[in-house]
Amino acid sequence: QVQLVESGGGLVQAGGSLRLSCAASGSIFSINGMGWYRQAPGNQRELVASISRGGNAKYADSVKGRFSISRDNAKNTVYLQMNSLKPEDTAVYYCNADVVTTARALLGVWGQGTLVTVSS
Repeated sequence: QVQLVESGGGLVQAGGSLRLSCAASGSIFSINGMGWYRQAPGNQRELVASISRGGNAKYADSVKGRFSISRDNAKNTVYLQMNSLKPEDTAVYYCNADVVTTARALLGVWGQGTLVTVSS
């Protein structure tokens, strides 16, 4: 019905940058909030950044000043620009979207996850 496809993960050295992308497709009427979460081995999934349809963004304290979330509503895509990466940023990153379907149902949809590894 609705799918999120992520890309951009990989291996990067500490201090480097990476940009994640997440594109939604399917029976979409509109998308409200979108966000990025991450989960390191043995840890709980945590919110990294979120953005409203109007562009209001919020960040976890651990990434403020380093990460930037943005979206392109015409493309149903959300991005996460990650700068000054640290080893502790290593995790599987998941995209999330609150989607209003063409049937006017509200669905919370998750991407498959993309691995980000930051080496020292």
